[in-house]
Formats: sequence, C-alpha cells, structure tokens
Amino acid sequence: MGKKKMKTNRSAAKRFKITGKGKIVHFRAGKSHLNRKKNAKRKRRLRQDKVLEGGYVKHVERLIPYKF
Repeated sequence: MGKKKMKTNRSAAKRFKITGKGKIVHFRAGKSHLNRKKNAKRKRRLRQDKVLEGGYVKHVERLIPYKF
C-alpha cells in the first residue's frame, strides 16, 4: 500500500498565497463593512497584503503542504 497524501485545507488555500521566495502572504481583515467611519488612509492600508510572521508560519505550512 502506498503512502497516503495529505489533504490541503481549502479555506487556508484561499486565504493565503505564497510569494516567489516562499513567504506566506495574507490579506488584512476589517475592510468588508463599516467603511463609512474609516478614513481613507486606513482603508488604503487595509487594501495591501501582509507577510505572515511569527509562529503562525509553521501552522499555515501544515495546512497547505503542496504549495512549498
């Protein structure tokens, strides 16, 4: 019997992207509603994606094994 393949967590695969150098990028929360009271500078910053740092990296790598 062959080796079992791991399943990719589909929700994580949609939320995280891998850069060319192998870093994990995620999109910022808080842009979907209640935007009227947020100023333009804040909304502009929320548009940009962010590199994942710290202890979360290992956890996300386990959720999306075949992206690396």
